[in-house]
Parts: sequence; C-alpha cells; structure tokens
Amino acid sequence: MKQESLKHGYDLSTLITQAPAPYWDPEVAHTLTRQDWCVTDISSRLDLDAWGGFLATLPRDPYVNRRWKRMAWLSVADDGAVEVMGDCPMAQGGRFNDAESMADKLRYYPSLEEEFLERADVHDFVRHWARLWGIGPKEPILMQITGVRGKGTHDPLQGQGIHADGCRFLSILVINRDNVAGGTSRAYADKAGNRVLMEHTLAPGEVLHLRDDRLFHSADALHQVTPEAPFERFIVIINSRFVDPFQNKMLKRYFPDAVLDPH
Repeated sequence: MKQESLKHGYDLSTLITQAPAPYWDPEVAHTLTRQDWCVTDISSRLDLDAWGGFLATLPRDPYVNRRWKRMAWLSVADDGAVEVMGDCPMAQGGRFNDAESMADKLRYYPSLEEEFLERADVHDFVRHWARLWGIGPKEPILMQITGVRGKGTHDPLQGQGIHADGCRFLSILVINRDNVAGGTSRAYADKAGNRVLMEHTLAPGEVLHLRDDRLFHSADALHQVTPEAPFERFIVIINSRFVDPFQNKMLKRYFPDAVLDPH
C-alpha cells in the first residue's frame, strides 16, 4: 500500500499531523517537583503588547496607594473551556497579609475586561496553567492584573513584606517594566527570610511559579530610572487551591458549587 501510494504520487507527509509543542517547557514540571519554584519564559505564547493595551484602563486600587488592579474568578471546564465564575471579594486573613490596609478585610475590585478575557492567548494561558497544577472543574482560579506607576521609589507589596498568599499554587507573570529598576523577586524557606531559595528580576514574559503553601516570597522596592518620565511595572497574579479559611468562606458563600481545598 505504501509503495502504491508513492508510485501514484501521494505525499504521505501531508497525512502526518505533528503534535503541538507543549505550552510549558518540559523542565517546568520536573523542576517544581524538586524545589517548589520555577522561572520560565512564555513571551512567545502571549501578545504582551496587546495585553499591555489593557493597562491604561485599569482603575486605582481603593485599598492601596499608587496601585492599579482588576481581577476575575475563573474556572476551567472538563472540555478545557475557560469560564468566568462571577464576583467574589478578595479575602486574606492576617496570617497571610501583614499590611494593615488589606489584612482581614473584604476587598472588592472591578472585573477584568470582557475583551481581555475573550482573548485566545488569555484562554490558553489559564487553561495550561490549570493543567500544570492539576486544577479541576469548578475549582476557583483568581486572576489579577495589578501594578504600580509613578515617580521615585515604591514598595510594590505595600507593607506585606515576606509572605505567602494563602493558597497552594501561585504564579506571577510580568507584563511590562518601563523606566524601572528593582522589583527583584525572592523565595524563602521561612517567613523570617533566613534562608533565600531564589532571587530573580522577572523580565516581561517571564513567569515565577510557586508552591505557595511550602515557601514564602517577596519583591524589592521599585526605583524610577530616568526622572523625566514616570515608571511602571504591571504583572498578572494567578492562584488557586486556597488554604486561607477567610477566602474559602467567601468562595463558598458566592459560589456554592465551587470545589475547594479540603485542608
């Protein structure tokens, strides 16, 4: 049969479908099993310029000075479709947030824009992020776009310091860094910061993956480089499997059918 196909001029190469390249570098999963953190570059998977177009319409964070933020609660269905779950406040107990303006408070933010959430590269990012961590249907995923802009020097964590976010899986993706120095990310074995596990200044398109329940993290102050222009740095924070009882209480109230961490 093969000889006949070749004899009559059939191009067998057209019948072979190449498997798509994996979204994450294969080393990502291996590295996370070894050390609970990993840095990888997915800039080729995203249109960062297009994502950056949504930064101009971010509203100010009403709880934190000089910060802008939107967020959305998402889930991934059995067929891989990314779905918007609806509104639910952020709720971090004092155990997971040392900042007085944020700890033990319900925080309400405008949703990520529909046009952004409908983007194919946003769907791919969320879907493959959920697969990386084994997040199943009806498990709430919190996706935020947040960042700072201005002049001088700024603490991007606004008093949080070395902390954990109260979940099992968390990733930070940098969208842009304009006219700014600093903002180095660090991971620690303890909240006191006695043992540094990693430090890296994330570039646009780079992602820091963390097993948030097994380590702590922080970010350095940001510094304006050129005084003639303001600086800005915006990131995506995406996390799931919450272990903070305060947040889980709100998730159960707003999404009664949600699948929550059984801790």
